[in-house]
Amino acid sequence: MRNSYIVKILLGLSFAFFGLVACKSKSDRASHADHKAGRLYTCPMHPQIIRDQPGKCPICGMDLVPKDANKELVIDSSVVRLTRPVNAQVIASIPAISPESGTRIYSSEVNGTVTYDTRNQTSVSSRVGGRVERLLIKYNYQPVKRGQLIMEVYSPDLAAAQRELLYVAHNSTEMLAGAKQRLQLLGMQPAQIEQVLKTGNILYRVPVYSNSDGYILEKSAAAPVQAAAVMAPQAAAGGDGMSAMSGSASAAATPAPAAPVATPVLLREGQYVSAGQSLFTIYQAQTLVAEFAFPPQLAARIKQGQKVLFFPTSDENAMQSGSIGLIEPVFRGSLNFTLARVYMKDNHLQVGQLLTANVPMVYTEGWWLPKKAVYRLGNKSVVFRKEKDVYVPVVVETGVEAKDMIQVNTNIGDWKVASNAYYMVDSESFIKTN
Repeated sequence: MRNSYIVKILLGLSFAFFGLVACKSKSDRASHADHKAGRLYTCPMHPQIIRDQPGKCPICGMDLVPKDANKELVIDSSVVRLTRPVNAQVIASIPAISPESGTRIYSSEVNGTVTYDTRNQTSVSSRVGGRVERLLIKYNYQPVKRGQLIMEVYSPDLAAAQRELLYVAHNSTEMLAGAKQRLQLLGMQPAQIEQVLKTGNILYRVPVYSNSDGYILEKSAAAPVQAAAVMAPQAAAGGDGMSAMSGSASAAATPAPAAPVATPVLLREGQYVSAGQSLFTIYQAQTLVAEFAFPPQLAARIKQGQKVLFFPTSDENAMQSGSIGLIEPVFRGSLNFTLARVYMKDNHLQVGQLLTANVPMVYTEGWWLPKKAVYRLGNKSVVFRKEKDVYVPVVVETGVEAKDMIQVNTNIGDWKVASNAYYMVDSESFIKTN
């Protein structure tokens, strides 16, 4: 009885053991089948962890669970739109403004200087080639009178012509008139020719006289006014020519020169000159010219005969008017600008004085925004256009600047832009535009 009871217990335990082994084998076969089917496993807390077999999450240590391949990831489009990089769009609650249009009249300010009228300048040259024996001009802008002796030149050709004159005077009186004329063409005065005939002594020096009244300047010296220097402050301020020079601190600290600086001439006694070589230029101070440098944005809008109001930079009360008499495009010192000349009748101004001019301009095209709404990105101009809840940087083409407004040539009539573009820019970000 007791033995049969033990046998039953042993048989029951055997059946239970074999049942567990069969279930485990069945489970392993099912798991192996699922693994072969390409099932993936992921972490419930970290969906970015994906494995091709069961295991532990390397981040939190949780068991990986099968990933349902039929379940699609639902993405909120509004969230994706708001999670773009900050250099491609900006999320801000700054007010948006609309561009303005219509005809506008602005008074543009440009800078200029007082210079000599080139129409009245004369050139002094030597009629013969030779060596400078005597030079009476010591410095530039030295005042001279008409007929004043400037220098004396020794010329072998002149000496040969005088010997020919003396020979003709003793042997052939018919050719005397021609010999005298030749000496006059070489620069000798009639009284000097008669002196040579009377004394028989040869004059080896040819005098060079001034042919007009004015201020003499060596031909190789610098021009009396450097227009590129007038343009430089405007280019540094953005090249728009609109900034008021008289209102800036730098302009107030810049004194207006009373006259051009008198520098010593480079020509020295003993140097050789060629026949016909231009040595000096004589400027007349009776009529002066006001030269104004216009940037390219404004140069296309000025025309000959247009009225201009200008005044010395150091004295705003000394206002006077004039008309543009000449428009000259200039490329000087890597700067591209246009010179507009105003011929002045009143010469109470001095050469070298700085001037500021007000020129009225009429604009009928384009759109207008405040200057702070346009961000300068190198040689590009950027505005932040509002698209739903974000601001996106867009490159636009700009024109002139007038007071606190800037002209935009791009069609932005139906846009909403940020009122302050500089507020939208992070100091550590690089703006990325499409």
